[in-house]
Amino acid sequence: MSGLLILVVVVAIVVVWAVSLYNNLVKLRNNRENAFANIDVQLKQRHDLIPQLVATVKGYAEHEKEVLQRVTEARTAAMGAGTINEKVQAENMLSSALAGLKISLEAYPDLKANQNFLQLQNEISDVENKLASVRRFFNSATRELNNAVETFPSNLFAKMFGFNKEPMFEIPQEQRAVMDKAPEIKF
Repeated sequence: MSGLLILVVVVAIVVVWAVSLYNNLVKLRNNRENAFANIDVQLKQRHDLIPQLVATVKGYAEHEKEVLQRVTEARTAAMGAGTINEKVQAENMLSSALAGLKISLEAYPDLKANQNFLQLQNEISDVENKLASVRRFFNSATRELNNAVETFPSNLFAKMFGFNKEPMFEIPQEQRAVMDKAPEIKF
């Protein structure tokens, strides 16, 4: 009888431990999804501001159609992305297109002084700063989930219940080259 009692206690401990590991993995996955929902809020605001920026710039830079078209296409792709991973990829393309627009705008001093443009530029800058913050939170949540998925003993249950390592929200390679260069300061 005492052997059976010990067996029941050991099985109960193992079951409680396994449930605890599973619940922790679910919490981490939900935390990551919540973090991306915060990114989605900022991305929506960014997507709403871009048409206004493009319309303002069009009046000054009619011949910059290719740059404006890339921004518009990237915005459309970003808004149509379905999964978190598709959104990460599409948003990286949009960030790259916006960086190209910023470079292109340097040739238009009148535009840079226009009040509407300055207001839009400030709003986009604010959204970009907020995006940077929520992306850091998302990457932190992703790191926590990935650590749980890859470390022992939770990795044994992670694979069994379909938890996988998830990608971070990273800067695309083409943007890294631009960001590695020191900024030019002109007076």
